[in-house]
Amino acid sequence: MALIVQKYGGTSVGSVERIQAVAQRVYKTVKAGNSLVVVVSAMGKTTDGLVKLANEISPNPNRREMDMLLSTGEQVTIALLSMALQELGQPAISMTGAQVGIVTEAEHSRARILHIETTRLSRHINEGKVVVVAGFQGTSSAGEMEITTLGRGGSDTSAVAIAAALRANFCEIYTDVPGILTTDPRLVAEAQLMDAITCDEMLELASLGAKVLHPRAVEIARNYGVPLVVRSSWTDQPGTWVTSAKPQGRSLINLEIARPVDAVEFDTDQAKVALLRVPDKPGVAARLFGEISRQKVDVDLIIQSVHEGNSNDIAFTVTTPILKRAEAVATAIAPALRSQSNPKSEEAEVMVEHNIAKVSIAGAGMIGRPGVAAKMFATLAEAGVNIQMISTSEVKVSCVVDANQCDRAVNALRTAFEIEAGEQGSRGAGESSCIDSPLPNCPPVRGVALDLNQARLAIRQLPDRPGMAAKLFGLLAQHNISVDMIIQSQRCRVIDGVPRRDIAFTVSRIDGESAKKMLTQVAAELGWGEVVLDSAIAKVSIVGAGMLGQPGVAAKMFEALAQQQINIQMIATSEIKISCVVAQEQGVKALQAIHAAFELAGSEKFVVPA
Repeated sequence: MALIVQKYGGTSVGSVERIQAVAQRVYKTVKAGNSLVVVVSAMGKTTDGLVKLANEISPNPNRREMDMLLSTGEQVTIALLSMALQELGQPAISMTGAQVGIVTEAEHSRARILHIETTRLSRHINEGKVVVVAGFQGTSSAGEMEITTLGRGGSDTSAVAIAAALRANFCEIYTDVPGILTTDPRLVAEAQLMDAITCDEMLELASLGAKVLHPRAVEIARNYGVPLVVRSSWTDQPGTWVTSAKPQGRSLINLEIARPVDAVEFDTDQAKVALLRVPDKPGVAARLFGEISRQKVDVDLIIQSVHEGNSNDIAFTVTTPILKRAEAVATAIAPALRSQSNPKSEEAEVMVEHNIAKVSIAGAGMIGRPGVAAKMFATLAEAGVNIQMISTSEVKVSCVVDANQCDRAVNALRTAFEIEAGEQGSRGAGESSCIDSPLPNCPPVRGVALDLNQARLAIRQLPDRPGMAAKLFGLLAQHNISVDMIIQSQRCRVIDGVPRRDIAFTVSRIDGESAKKMLTQVAAELGWGEVVLDSAIAKVSIVGAGMLGQPGVAAKMFEALAQQQINIQMIATSEIKISCVVAQEQGVKALQAIHAAFELAGSEKFVVPA
């Protein structure tokens, strides 16, 4: 007999008929000898309707009252589903988040779960009842019993958190697709269903806009080792399992906010090759990394900064033993990258930097917690360590620094994030990373994601000294603005005796204008240049734990974009992700081209129910 948590989304409970179908599925699961907790969302478009009502009353409704209003949607569903189960002769009881004992931060509209009081829940389960829980909500711990909501994807988060608190055998997420697909089936009908995917890969895809699971839910599953399966509520297909390595023992207190960083890693066996002033046009990255792939040069980090005039910079890191080969490839191809439209322009310059190190913090939910990267940058600044390159992902933030500052950086980060030197994941060059290992027999690229909800901010002429990144991203964290891609230009200009670089980063589009306004206000006093906002961008990404050590993966992605004459505006990579910023109107075409290039299509066409 298993203890199972099931979660049903809004489309799965969108009508009386759908609720009755869910009741039948639940009843069948119980009759097979299982104990069950069912977490549900509001019916169909109920939440959208409630938001519309609020906006008719007030253009800027109070967040506390919004939580009070929106929490009613799930209460309708839990009562109806409990009634439907009782009609089938199955004992059931409906419970709100407060009644279950989901205790959260006192943050209206975006609260994180602190802990779950399971006594009442366990009692009802032991009495043979199906407990039907309102997802997306909880109550604050301040003694005031304020109703709080968890933000977008909150019902997924509720379900996996309850599974972790109850130590359930597994958690099933029922949705309107048959599992996790290689891309959005609305954009590529032949998207292929995966049998399984690692938590780290799923975290990246979820944060990149794959809406089938919310990153916070995957984060909890990863941290607490909750076996997770995504299935269709319309069929009996087996769905997709989300797997994680055996978790370290974690307290269930401060469930969503405790210790976002598991490990501090470092690699001193690194060197950097940068090509400055390459033409800003389609095909440049494809030519460069195509040749790198043919010469079997394995690249670690890749960054392409925001363009300056009609050129930009591309930089990549390699391990020291293959530096000479990487430098030879870059030097050979640089003359061929001279701008065809302006033959008199400066030739692309190759710059090689020895004696660098990569220091990283690893964990889960880095992007969703704006303060984590900011804390890393501030820690390095306080230690007097200057950052040369930055790579961000949901599971790791890495900085390239001078090799002679590596030990100081690692020690400072371990102290700041309370990581013991001997803990799993802290490593030297050559040791294995704490990224989940790829699943057996899986292709290097598991999925392709498109995010059309990002904006890019660029700050020109930022002083190149320790503390600048800390100041910038600390300000954004204070305003609760999450940052995704972060790119520092490799070109350095000395203005009034001060070396300066540009820095560009992406944020959610809804935060773009407010972030620009806030940063523009402080730019003058901090000695920064112009703050530029571009909201007409799209970010297309590939994810796969198996791409590490396969130099041809990046080249294939860039070539797929070049063949469609799609210009790459920015590139950022991590160990299991490559992201490119392109023009917004080319986003869908970019995704389709990359999905086809990696031959991820299946033989079956998926139609998402309306």
